[in-house]
Amino acid sequence: MLPALFDSLGLNDPLTYLAVFLGVSLLMLWRLEAMLDHGLEGTALGTLIMPYCSGLGNLIFVAIMIARDGAPGEVLTNCLVNNVTNLTLLLGLPAVFWGLQVMSAGVRGKKAAKPAGSGKGAKAGGTEGQLNRLSLLLTLVAVLFFTGAVWVLGRDGKLEFTDGLLLIGLFMFWQCFQVFDVLKHNVRRRVSFGPIFYVDALLVLACAYLLYESIDWLVTWLTAQKGGFVSAANLGWLTGWLMVLPNAVLALYWGWKRRADVVYTSQVGDGHICIPLCLGLFALVKPLPVTAFFQTGLLILAGAVVVHGVLLLVTGGLPRWAGAALTLAYGWFVWAGLLA
Repeated sequence: MLPALFDSLGLNDPLTYLAVFLGVSLLMLWRLEAMLDHGLEGTALGTLIMPYCSGLGNLIFVAIMIARDGAPGEVLTNCLVNNVTNLTLLLGLPAVFWGLQVMSAGVRGKKAAKPAGSGKGAKAGGTEGQLNRLSLLLTLVAVLFFTGAVWVLGRDGKLEFTDGLLLIGLFMFWQCFQVFDVLKHNVRRRVSFGPIFYVDALLVLACAYLLYESIDWLVTWLTAQKGGFVSAANLGWLTGWLMVLPNAVLALYWGWKRRADVVYTSQVGDGHICIPLCLGLFALVKPLPVTAFFQTGLLILAGAVVVHGVLLLVTGGLPRWAGAALTLAYGWFVWAGLLA
């Protein structure tokens, strides 16, 4: 539908489809924010809903590569670039600009002056901050577990059909756990999903077709390019960066809104879509050869998770200096993958 429309208008070019991709992602962002008022609290929004929206492009890319008998190495690179970018650059930059503070110093137990208006409201805010931190730590543990599972399964040099089944099963178990946790939270607070929530959910799902059309065209165009950096030779890297553009919008927007919990869980939760789900789905169809660079990327992911976990426990968030360090680490990752 889109190619025929844009061809009639003389707009069949990469910038047009990139604009569609970003526009649909921003529409999702708008309706996701509305869901906060219709039965979802911040960490649930970031853990359950945003990952599927921001990670939908990666799932579509895997489907396209399966349909076209694409190179498994490009899928590995796409997933690796997506996850490393999420846990380093897209958490590091918001921390540098605004700081990602899930818990205040007072909540962490440090001696501080009692703020004006403290009391039951401040106590409730402190409790919410503690719960958010625990939820984030659990999500980070899941990332560490998934990363470790992929590393163990890939030690023989490839991910095969049975490995894919196991990775998908791990992902589905985690999602079931998150769904029941959200339902339990809503029962305790006597919150239910109103009709507007389901309207928003359907609108978000309706955007999937436009995303598919735009990604399919862009992948076709990239595959046809034979020379230069923007070409089929770097399909995995370029599509990986393309898929994290919505994540970048989410991270910068929620960072500006000072919602560190949503910034964290949207980026960390999105990683679950690529590792293990995308890898598991592709492995069901074709074996994925595990390269040395992919193994190095998994170690970077594991190291980033440990850093985030320790800082959440010690400082209650991600300090600006740590955000700068993660951004520099991402620069090294790109240099090692493309230039070294």
